[in-house]
Amino acid sequence: MSKIACFKAYDIRGKVPSELNSELSYKIAKGFTKLTDCKSVVLGYDVRSHSKLIMESLTNGFLDLGVDVIDIGLCGTEMIYFGTSFLGTDGGIMITASHNPPEYNGMKFVKKNSVPISYDSGLNEIEKFIVENNLPQTSEKKGTLTKKDISKEFLANLNQFYDVKKITQLKVVCNAGNGCIGPILDELEPVLPIKMIKQFFTPDSTFPNGVPNPMIEENRTSTIDLIKEHKADLGVAWDGDYDRCFFFDEYGNFIEGYYIVGLLAKSILKKNKGEKIIHDPRLTWNTLKIVEESGGTAVQSKSGHAFIKEKMREVNAIYGGEMSAHHYFRDNAYSDSGVIPFLLILQLMSEEKKTLSQLVEQMMKEFPCSGEINSTISDPPAKIKEIEEIYKSGKKETLDGISIEFDDWRFNLRMSNTEPILRLNVESRNDIELMKQKTDELLKIIRS
Repeated sequence: MSKIACFKAYDIRGKVPSELNSELSYKIAKGFTKLTDCKSVVLGYDVRSHSKLIMESLTNGFLDLGVDVIDIGLCGTEMIYFGTSFLGTDGGIMITASHNPPEYNGMKFVKKNSVPISYDSGLNEIEKFIVENNLPQTSEKKGTLTKKDISKEFLANLNQFYDVKKITQLKVVCNAGNGCIGPILDELEPVLPIKMIKQFFTPDSTFPNGVPNPMIEENRTSTIDLIKEHKADLGVAWDGDYDRCFFFDEYGNFIEGYYIVGLLAKSILKKNKGEKIIHDPRLTWNTLKIVEESGGTAVQSKSGHAFIKEKMREVNAIYGGEMSAHHYFRDNAYSDSGVIPFLLILQLMSEEKKTLSQLVEQMMKEFPCSGEINSTISDPPAKIKEIEEIYKSGKKETLDGISIEFDDWRFNLRMSNTEPILRLNVESRNDIELMKQKTDELLKIIRS
């Protein structure tokens, strides 16, 4: 079977119109209907210039098969997750390319109850239906199209996760990155007692201030500058479809997602003793320590939203966190959110009367980490084998790439699902120099 370029491991993503266009979008709607036998779907889109065009084609595909469509308009991915459960539809599709450049677009899919559909759990079938031209015929009875704004219900749903009365008057830089989060933050502003210093709040498909991806180091400068200028207590920046948010302390230091997982686990277990917390294998020691000290049970899952959500459902975990800034909540249809962590960190800082730097200081000292370092190489599998051999005296695990552990340091090395890239993460116990030394040592081997 020939491959369709925009079908990826977790979603659909490609350049418009060469890899993703109206004709393909129409067929995707038909393939999705055949896969799920849906009678109703909720659709939403991000800020990109071609999102409405793709939305129109998807909608027509569904309507032609007699499927009812609820259009919730411009939104973030988590509003599709919320909307699918809240509105009781048989599925949902978010039109977004998240943090990719403006010429890209894509789709993220869920079926009933916001269960994710990735390549292994259905996208491959949709691709096959399209390639083999095995799509359903147009129905005599057309579906109905309803436009619905669910932002008020979405915001009301957030109330279960935090207590606004416990948040103090913090000064917070909020960088919306010209993505979709601006309008939601505008609606949250009157509710929260914080002073919001707003940056790039207007949704703009051209991303005039750079692609909203705070994982890229140069994209952090604008947030850092504003924190310093206003002497803010905290900085928060979101990606394009706001399913991830990134934190900066009062000095403008970027805080690795790894330590935020620890903070959120601690905050959630304080009120929910004995619950299970999911983490990924890339960086683990800090999370394991905090979960144990806080009376919870840590459960490891392969990285990636489809795997984490599946594992959370399997063990009924209350929270799951990835160091890539994806945070998942059981009471949020087991889905990731870029708004809930923002609210929880505000409450945690207020309740503990501590700055963010004070909250993470001990963790960063005890378990210094490299952050994820990417290397483009010609033969990733061969390189992993080579490294496995060099470090064979360590304790090895192969849940996700390879994790090799020694008494005072460990690392995880894994391949990208879509590119010839190796991703490295290193951490140590209370020894930043050792962590740096081992990171350099590994990178030298990887890039030789």
